[in-house]
Amino acid sequence: MRTPSLAALPVRCLTLRDLSACADLSEDRGWPREEHKWSFLLTAGTGYGIDDPDGGLVAACAVTEYGPRERPGLGAIGMVLVAERHARQGVGRRLMRRIVSTMGTTPLTLHATPNGLPLYEELGFKVTARAEMVRGNFTPDGTRPGIATRAATAADLAEILLLDGEVFGLDRTHIVTRLPAFADRLCVAVENDRIIGYAAIWPNMDTHVIGPLIARDTETAKALVTALAAHTDRPLRTDVDVRHEELLTWLKERGLVSVAFNAVMTYGIPELPGDWSRRFAPVTVAAG
Repeated sequence: MRTPSLAALPVRCLTLRDLSACADLSEDRGWPREEHKWSFLLTAGTGYGIDDPDGGLVAACAVTEYGPRERPGLGAIGMVLVAERHARQGVGRRLMRRIVSTMGTTPLTLHATPNGLPLYEELGFKVTARAEMVRGNFTPDGTRPGIATRAATAADLAEILLLDGEVFGLDRTHIVTRLPAFADRLCVAVENDRIIGYAAIWPNMDTHVIGPLIARDTETAKALVTALAAHTDRPLRTDVDVRHEELLTWLKERGLVSVAFNAVMTYGIPELPGDWSRRFAPVTVAAG
């Protein structure tokens, strides 16, 4: 029986039943399997993929939408992967064009690696910011943070959602309400009984990722990182907007090192909504 061409293979929505195939695809491209993250993305957002007639996936990606369900204000594209055996055959371009078409007038964003940048520019995405990934064993400086932090409770959820919506610029209740189950720890920074920042730390293979990191200022962000780091002996990883130079310098002084830079790109809007000055790190770059 003749094998259909790549161009004839349909794009379909993925479900949690495809979790193993998504992880296999990550591994095929030399990435960690990241099943915990894939599970989060496939439940909080929508996965898209192309099946390989020989088994597994030819390509996959995830889209996380924000704002009203009936009219999202932003769609974040992540985990765009093409199997090595099908690379450089136009599959990624076809999948991305399908996503752009499916999303219609919804503005889009993604974090692009240097390898993926030319394709996204060809499709009309523009670089609007940059993020630096840092990783390493965190060493506290021994000083007591001037900002009070504590573990978040269920009673904090409404206030966290209000703060998050203000800083992110769009409602992402479906993301924030999943954090207690997705993350190993969720912390808030408090001043005068008011939440001025929050952050989560979640497991990803042999590291703990800090994200989201929402804070009134750099000192608040430092206090949240210090509080979360105190509860793990794994290396930390986070992706920080490069405009937050003071936080990045401090993280490097505490033992983290630069691993990579990603271009933050948008499509259909000149820049991301919300307040970047209080948005230090995303949940994950795959979810914007």
